[in-house]
Amino acid sequence: MSQTTATSPAVNAGQPSPSTTVGGHVRHALVSVYPAIVLSLVVLVLWESISRIFKLPQFVLPAPSAIGHILLTRQASLSQAMWVTAEEILYGFLLSTVVGVLIAVLIARFERVGRAIYPLMVLFQNVPKIALAPLFILWFGYDLAPKILLIVVMAFFPVALNMLVGLQSADPNLVTLMRTVGASRTEILWRVQIPHSLPSLMSGIKIAITLSVIGAIVGEFAGASAGLGYMIQFASNQMEAALVFAALIQISLLGMFFYYAIEFIEWKYISWAPKL
Repeated sequence: MSQTTATSPAVNAGQPSPSTTVGGHVRHALVSVYPAIVLSLVVLVLWESISRIFKLPQFVLPAPSAIGHILLTRQASLSQAMWVTAEEILYGFLLSTVVGVLIAVLIARFERVGRAIYPLMVLFQNVPKIALAPLFILWFGYDLAPKILLIVVMAFFPVALNMLVGLQSADPNLVTLMRTVGASRTEILWRVQIPHSLPSLMSGIKIAITLSVIGAIVGEFAGASAGLGYMIQFASNQMEAALVFAALIQISLLGMFFYYAIEFIEWKYISWAPKL
């Protein structure tokens, strides 16, 4: 009996903890969103009750039941519009991440380049992006390009800034040690600074994906013939408030999907890093 007791910890030591498995992570996520689900249900019940009691006009504030009906009966057109918007978000987000990472690496690696780029990057960030949307439509037409470009100019900044913070906050003792053994600045960048910057980079990426959703909708508002933003604008002109809310729900679900996909990637590959 004593042998069984002594060997059981060794057996358990080789098994992954439930919290580190995919199933454990999913269960933890469900437990964490449970209060939000309960609160949402309470709000929906109150909303439905107020709409029925006061008989609010559907073109002013539709009841949740009316919105649900639109979600079911017009899901085909909503899904088609969602795929168009999702494509814009995905391409724009990936390009903005690449641009942000490259800018951060250039600033960290080349001091003179950093002194030239950083003030211009901050200055450009203060330009109201919604004012650029009509210009991009004028220059590049109504296709995918202006939406992607608008997403990039909106979403690259948090990626660049957060990664730059991570690059510049690497352990100075480790950097000094690398220099004493003859490592070049490029070697220090790749072996020390970039690995250290990954948690900060993921924080910037999670901000960027939310801005990418906003950028896609703004671009479709400025000029588009498809997408959820176009559908919202069309429904508003037709005073179909229920369709507006249905499209907003689709956008919110799409944004949550992208956000939690990034969270899963962070948990899967950078779980060793402390949460920022």
